[in-house]
Amino acid sequence: MRKRMIGQTLSSILLLASAAAVAGTAQRSTEVSIHGDAFYINGKPTYAGREWKGKKIEGLLINARLVQGIFDDLNPQTVGRWAYPDTGRWDPDRNTREFVAAMPEWRRHGLLCFTINLQGGSPQGYSRQQPWHNSAFKPDGSLRPEYMARLEKILDRADALGMVVILGLFYFGQDQRLADEGAVLRATDAAVDWVLDHGYRHVLIEVNNECNVHYDHAILRPDRVHELIERVKQRSVRAFAGSQSRLLVSTSYGGNTVPKENVVRAADFLLMHGNGVNRPERIAEMVRQCRQVPGYRPMPILFNEDDHFDFDRPTNNFLAAIGEYASWGYFDPGKSNYSDGYQCPPVNWQINTPRKKAFFALVKEITGQ
Repeated sequence: MRKRMIGQTLSSILLLASAAAVAGTAQRSTEVSIHGDAFYINGKPTYAGREWKGKKIEGLLINARLVQGIFDDLNPQTVGRWAYPDTGRWDPDRNTREFVAAMPEWRRHGLLCFTINLQGGSPQGYSRQQPWHNSAFKPDGSLRPEYMARLEKILDRADALGMVVILGLFYFGQDQRLADEGAVLRATDAAVDWVLDHGYRHVLIEVNNECNVHYDHAILRPDRVHELIERVKQRSVRAFAGSQSRLLVSTSYGGNTVPKENVVRAADFLLMHGNGVNRPERIAEMVRQCRQVPGYRPMPILFNEDDHFDFDRPTNNFLAAIGEYASWGYFDPGKSNYSDGYQCPPVNWQINTPRKKAFFALVKEITGQ
């Protein structure tokens, strides 16, 4: 009798947990999907019906690299570098609060997507050495709750605003924080499970930022990174509202690099970077070359990092990308002074500089928002 009661109690708990999960999923507002080479939000193409100067905008995902939204530094020797000028200390929770507060204004200008990373990006913009310790993963691959709590605030707000988030898992210069390849696999699984357990359907996974740049673990390098793409695809299959679904996933390469065949065959969408590309004509050429890689089929092509601007000129990298029907992403490294850029803490997340204003003004014009 006692065993039966225990069994019934456990069954009740599991049913309640399942119901809670379904309820949590049902409360989500935003779902991203892909139809051919176009992105859709909640079953409709992004920027529905929009054209700009003869260029098709419908289905694109204009985005920005905002990877430091959950940044922290666990190295006591370097954390002082990121101190806010008004307090003299670094505060990761303030950073996330100010990020969340800025999001509605980005959305009002037509920005539909941003990239954030569980291991951030270089807080100096570009770095040879990275002594700071910024990772949502513990050495064994388990998740740090304080990082994920900050991420939850951002993802919840993005979901409410109808925005898509490209969630990067690993970053070179920080991947060595994971003990071994087994830890990388556990970290991948833990991150995927966390996203799914929270019912998020507006998240695209970027396995790692620039897989061809300085990774310690072989599985994060170009020849094997497709293994992690496939792992995310298989791990993330789950039933939502009675239908089977999974997370959409890809990885990115360093500037001026076209994705390789193994990634093209495995990925759901293709990520490229425009860093180092000084001629807009080359951006257009990269898109065309992408579509010639063996294994390519109709799928979105998206730049989610480019540090070239010239937004007041008739030709620039942004316009070259959309001219080839590829999405484009703004990367403004700036400096660590709370007044410039979007990558170097302490970041001012507002649209507060001439460069930011020029970018967002162009996004607003192009998207008709």
